[in-house]
Amino acid sequence: MEFDVIVIGGGPSGLMAAIAAGEKGATVLLIDKGDKLGRKLAISGGGRCNVTNRLPIEDIIKHIPGNGKFLYSAFSIFNNEDIIRFFEKLGIALKEEDHGRMFPVSDQAQSVVDALLIQLEKLQVKVFKNCAVGDIQYDDGHVSSVTLRDGQTIKAKSIVIAVGGKSVPHTGSTGDGYAWAEKAGHTVTELFPTEVPVTSNEPFIKNKTLQGLSLRDIELSVLNPKGKPIISHRMDMIFTHFGLSGPAVLRCSQFVVKAKKKWNLPEVMMSLDVVPDKTEVLVFQEIVKLVKAEPKKSLKNTLKGLLPERYLLFLLEHVGIDVSEQGGTISNEKIRQLAKACKHFTIKVNGTLPLEKAFVTGGGVSVKEVDPKTMGSKLTNGLYFCGEILDIHGYTGGYNITSALVTGRLAGTNAALSAKKKRV
Repeated sequence: MEFDVIVIGGGPSGLMAAIAAGEKGATVLLIDKGDKLGRKLAISGGGRCNVTNRLPIEDIIKHIPGNGKFLYSAFSIFNNEDIIRFFEKLGIALKEEDHGRMFPVSDQAQSVVDALLIQLEKLQVKVFKNCAVGDIQYDDGHVSSVTLRDGQTIKAKSIVIAVGGKSVPHTGSTGDGYAWAEKAGHTVTELFPTEVPVTSNEPFIKNKTLQGLSLRDIELSVLNPKGKPIISHRMDMIFTHFGLSGPAVLRCSQFVVKAKKKWNLPEVMMSLDVVPDKTEVLVFQEIVKLVKAEPKKSLKNTLKGLLPERYLLFLLEHVGIDVSEQGGTISNEKIRQLAKACKHFTIKVNGTLPLEKAFVTGGGVSVKEVDPKTMGSKLTNGLYFCGEILDIHGYTGGYNITSALVTGRLAGTNAALSAKKKRV
């Protein structure tokens, strides 16, 4: 058995690579070890599938802090607008939501997966499911064949590795591809979790004081050892029984990992600002004004509505104010401390949940060894990479799927073109 192109992995990048190769007239085999293709797509965007993001390319690259600039060449060939047109041609109408996120009008991720599977059939892409690849064979600096775990060998002129990283392992991403890349001479940079909840041993976390409390539209920062922000994100967050989670936390998580490593720290400081539109002075003045208006009222009642009640009571206790104390009896110094806590409440975090619990894998096949225009290996002819196996990672919000689909498109197209040249 021999094919022009073998694509290993049936996630977003693998499906796109197989379709792109099929459209170029190549004979294509798509191999996946699971019983269903597109499992990661089917659960993305909360089951609605955030297929891409419509922000300008510059903004998309800013939202891919892990080697996003590598994608400039790729975006000049196939970009987010091309992804939208691609799906609309397949009969998937899309709609734009907040922050440029694009979803199917049906709100059903499965409709996206089904459209891709129908396209594979139309292009006569052969699909092997429940089929694990054991190894890739290389011959004199060129790909030659794939060996399945059952011992069967299938020859190929081009091979696309699209097996994902090590995050969300129940979808099949268990890191199989790294060894095949290293065998071809590639560097695999250190893997780490990104888009992942962070952990903390702070007493208020251990005691579950704030467990389950959501805070809306806050600003969360990761601080360097001098107390200066490395990164800040303004979104929502939630306190958990082990630490912090929610969109702002997920976006900050990779910077927690990097700061721990860079400065060899057991713990990293994060700073929480629950009133990001107001200065500390303004918060202080507002509280003083409210207290002066009703000095006999307890402070917790005077400040009702300023912050979520559970968080307000927590901060009052944190700065040493009795919650039932009359506002008029509290010193300006204490009110200043409260205003500061609203703007700069620091939390020590000691790491993140493990890579298996992360939404995205940081690290992977070094992009220095991959051609940015083709996704072809610079070290082994006929070998292509796409998706999360590459050392590219973005925030959630359609950025990782955009990267997967764009790199998949280039890998599949160029794997087919390369294979067709070898036919001649």
